[in-house]
Amino acid sequence: MEEQKLKDSYKSSIYAAWISLISNILLTGIKIVTGFLFNSPVLLADGIHNAGDVIASAASLSSMRISKLPPDEDHPYGHGKAEVVGAAIVAGILALAAVYIGYEAVAALFEPFGEPHWIAFIAAVVSLVWKQTLYIYTMRIGREANSKGLIATAKDHLADVYASGAAVVGIGLGLIAQVYDIRILQYGDPVAGIIVALLVLKLSYEMAKEALDVLMEKSVPLETIQAYTQRIEAIPEIKRIDRIRAREHGHYVIVDVRVGIDATLTIQEGHDISRKLKTALKEQFSDIEEVLVHINPWYENEKED
Repeated sequence: MEEQKLKDSYKSSIYAAWISLISNILLTGIKIVTGFLFNSPVLLADGIHNAGDVIASAASLSSMRISKLPPDEDHPYGHGKAEVVGAAIVAGILALAAVYIGYEAVAALFEPFGEPHWIAFIAAVVSLVWKQTLYIYTMRIGREANSKGLIATAKDHLADVYASGAAVVGIGLGLIAQVYDIRILQYGDPVAGIIVALLVLKLSYEMAKEALDVLMEKSVPLETIQAYTQRIEAIPEIKRIDRIRAREHGHYVIVDVRVGIDATLTIQEGHDISRKLKTALKEQFSDIEEVLVHINPWYENEKED
């Protein structure tokens, strides 16, 4: 039952990744063509930014497929960190996109303003709604599947929501300036672009930091360790927990625990307790893939320690 649930979750995440990739390809074409035909620099810049998203989506999809490969001789702990590598690539692409958007926005402040067009405005609105929908959808599936790659894709969509929102505001203010001859509103486009560049840069930093934490094998949160500890302490045969560590390995967690059991028990009994501990943790915490158990002897006179 649990195995089937994991398979269904994986299929949903791959499906969501394909939808993201195809959507990014379509949106890139729409924005670049519309921006070029109707002389909209902000929409053209957003389209070029979207071209980077195509690469990011492809990297995320590839890393998700690799992460599901079974352990082999060279990768005995599995390939889960492939998704984290994919997330780091997405973060890097977002950072480059942020620099590009910021550069174009600052340059636009010192250039003659073009005349905005309603078609460009409509294209920006369509992109905004489309990307917001994709963000909500991919984030939900990514969290359900605990997929770092898909969550990174969702955050990439969120960055596009910012960029498309800036395009909507910028083109919209330009249209208002054109109708009512309010020239200062023409600066809304580049100023919004600068703000978006800063937001996307912040998002890329947070994504990169999270990916590096996993690659550097940072421990899971303390409250999670405490929850593992409480579950292990509920096993009667476990007399003492000597050490417990846990780390994320992409979309799953690996736990390393040392426990004390009655020194008079047989090897077979110790093995059975070890298996009982593994089963208890994996049943309560669905994201745990591997539990490494080391058994130490415990003696009666240690009760007072």
